[in-house]
Formats: sequence, structure tokens, C-alpha cells
Amino acid sequence: MTQPAVHGQFPQDAPLDADQAEGRTAAHDPARGPGPEAAPDQPALAATRRAVTWRKAAVIAAAGIPVGLLWWLLAPSGLNLLSGNPELRGGSNTEGWLPRDLVLAGLFLLAGCISGAVASGSKNAEPSGRDVLLAVGAGAVGALAGWGTGVLCGLWWAAPEVTSANASIAFSLRSLAVLAIWPAAAALTLFLNTVFATPKPGAKNAAAEQPSTQASE
Repeated sequence: MTQPAVHGQFPQDAPLDADQAEGRTAAHDPARGPGPEAAPDQPALAATRRAVTWRKAAVIAAAGIPVGLLWWLLAPSGLNLLSGNPELRGGSNTEGWLPRDLVLAGLFLLAGCISGAVASGSKNAEPSGRDVLLAVGAGAVGALAGWGTGVLCGLWWAAPEVTSANASIAFSLRSLAVLAIWPAAAALTLFLNTVFATPKPGAKNAAAEQPSTQASE
């Protein structure tokens, strides 16, 4: 209980009980931060974060279209800009079939690493399981989109060739296992970012306690 004011003492100078003193200290102590009434709107933040995650997934999936176009421009049986060997320009040369798959594999590996880095989130918050599933699923969709885009480019722009002897003469992908490289690289990048880049809770608590210990000294 608050003690009555002594004669000649102003009301604001009257001694405070423990609860009032603690409340006044919390209100004037900047180190304690704002009170519960100033806390951010958690549902609004969660909804915003979900929207950003979906936008990232859409961008990752749509990136398969330019990746497929690059595959057609760089690989043998396409424009063959990477090797420049005119003998590999036609699909009838079997020596160009493996490099054609390897070019797409390299593009998928690069796209998967970039996708995982984009979906990794901030340094202070590790991605949730939902973020990981969306990133891996978007990588799988992007891989399919890249494959389809490259095949369509071959159908539209490549010189007509007789594919009755072997379907691989046309611009195509012989090993379908290459399609798993993009989502696998995205998952691996997310894992490595969570292990090495995200600070551990104990480290954050120790960093927060260190300034207060030095101030007390």
C-alpha cells in the first residue's frame, strides 16, 4: 500500500510500493523495450511472411524457362555456343549426347544453389519446414519447366532431322535423373545455410548478456 504523504511533501514525492516502482522503472528503462501494448501484430507478420514465401516459390519455378532457353543456346544439338564445335551442332553425332545432358545438369546445379540461397530467409530466423518443402517443390517444377522449354526450342528452331533411328537425335534429355539435381541442390543449400549461417539461440543469448555484464562492471 502507498504510504500517506508527509506534511510538506508533494504527492509525487510520496514513496511507492514495489509494484508501482517496478512499473515506473519498466516504463522508463529503454533496455527493457516497449510493453506488451507495443508488440507487433503477430498474425499480420505471419501472413506477410507466407506471402513472401509463396512469391519466392513462384520466382524459383518460373526461373526454369530461362534455364531451358540457356540449355538450348549452350548445349550440343542446339546452338552449341559452349563448345563451338560445328560437328556437335547436329543431333546425329552421338558424341554430343552426353555433353548435352551435362550442360543441363550444370545449369540445374547452379539454379538449385541460387534457389536455396533465396529461400534461406534472414540471418536471424532459419527457414521453417514449410519453406523447405516449397523451395524443393518449386525447384522440381522449375526443372520440369527447363526441360520442356529446351525441348520446345529444339522443335521450333532446330533443323529438321530424321529421328527414326534414335529419339535422342532430336534435342532432348537422355537421363531423366538430371531433373532431380535442381531440387536436391536447393535442399542441400538450405541445410548448409541452416547449419553454418543461422546463429544458434545460445550464441544470441550470450551476445545479448555480454553488454549488460560489461555495463554492470
